[in-house]
Amino acid sequence: MNKRLLDRFFSYIKIDTQSNEESGTVPSTKKQFDLSNKLQTELVELGLKDALVDDKCYLMATLPANCDENYPVIGFMAHMDTATDITGANVKPQIIENYDGKDIVLNKEENIVLSPSNFPEMTDYIGNTLITTDGTTLLGADDKAGIAEIMEALSYLKDHPQYKHGTIKVAFTPDEEIGVGADSFDVKRFGAEFAYTVDGGKTGEIEYENFNAASAKIKIKGLNVHPGNAKNKMLNSILIGQEFNNMLPAAERAEHTENYEGFFLMVKFNGTIEETNFEYIVRDHDFGIFADRKLRLEKISQFLNDKYGNGTVTLTLKDQYFNMKEKIEPVKYIVDLAVEAVKKADIEPIVIPIRGGTDGSKLSYMGLPTPNIFAGPHNLHGRYEYVPVESMEKAVKVILNIISLSKKYV
Repeated sequence: MNKRLLDRFFSYIKIDTQSNEESGTVPSTKKQFDLSNKLQTELVELGLKDALVDDKCYLMATLPANCDENYPVIGFMAHMDTATDITGANVKPQIIENYDGKDIVLNKEENIVLSPSNFPEMTDYIGNTLITTDGTTLLGADDKAGIAEIMEALSYLKDHPQYKHGTIKVAFTPDEEIGVGADSFDVKRFGAEFAYTVDGGKTGEIEYENFNAASAKIKIKGLNVHPGNAKNKMLNSILIGQEFNNMLPAAERAEHTENYEGFFLMVKFNGTIEETNFEYIVRDHDFGIFADRKLRLEKISQFLNDKYGNGTVTLTLKDQYFNMKEKIEPVKYIVDLAVEAVKKADIEPIVIPIRGGTDGSKLSYMGLPTPNIFAGPHNLHGRYEYVPVESMEKAVKVILNIISLSKKYV
């Protein structure tokens, strides 16, 4: 077991870096600076140049080339914040050595059990060492595993100066979990020809397709009168909200879809007779179908306004990000490079679409093609999160393989 890698990871997850989608600031929480400042110090100690945390908590640094050979300038990136679904403070990791394929009791007092009956992919890691939560917080391996892996790869390069490489760029970013991690990223300052986010899950995963994404906010105005005198007068906004939701196809909810299938997902609902507000996220890999999904919401809104009166339903649609496939395919060799690097690490590549978003999507549209490679964690954003140590070690090897093999892709 790579103790240095594990020690790094544990030191990062101890720092609470949870972002906050309601804050309106960049970064969304000041505590993300606690990790970025720590990483800046470590990067300087590893010999990287121009290591700087800017006022928006973006940390960038450069490892200069150690040879005159022709290598591309490659970037590696990971995000520092953790998800908003459950607390990331006071993380107490547990080490499960030589996992036997059975249930893992995360918290006996609260009867929280990590079980392969619910998460069958756990059995892929029989014999591995698993890092889990204690059931009261998330682990933070999304994406502090990716950070630790990048840092360990840099440590390896420092310890092995005979390992030839070109110029390497590193960046650690805030607020990925709330969808704005790339919004203030300075692509020109970063200076890479292409990059990889180390933010995927299962060992061997490589992703260069993601959802097209939009948010939809719906406000419904009702009319509240005393129920004793409500006949032909009351307009119950809660029931209109239910009517709106029922006009969307039930089979196209997130819990019924997989692979390239898109969905509508209601993520918030708050209602009274007088006023109801709710939100959806809208997702699809196919841009044409994505446009149709947004049009469907507009048509439902118009239908209900025609039925109950103009102004009853107000819909606000906002595009969030788009499928990076369009920007990656013209430089598909960077995916081929990742595939070869994974194979060289004796891992079977798994090239799949992301059923979500990634900083790489926005970065690709900003002129920095950025596919995603695995970091190892499973069950992200919740108390059942875990990461196999062996997956983290393999991710380090893949990063180093990308660096060494990149010369042939110039």
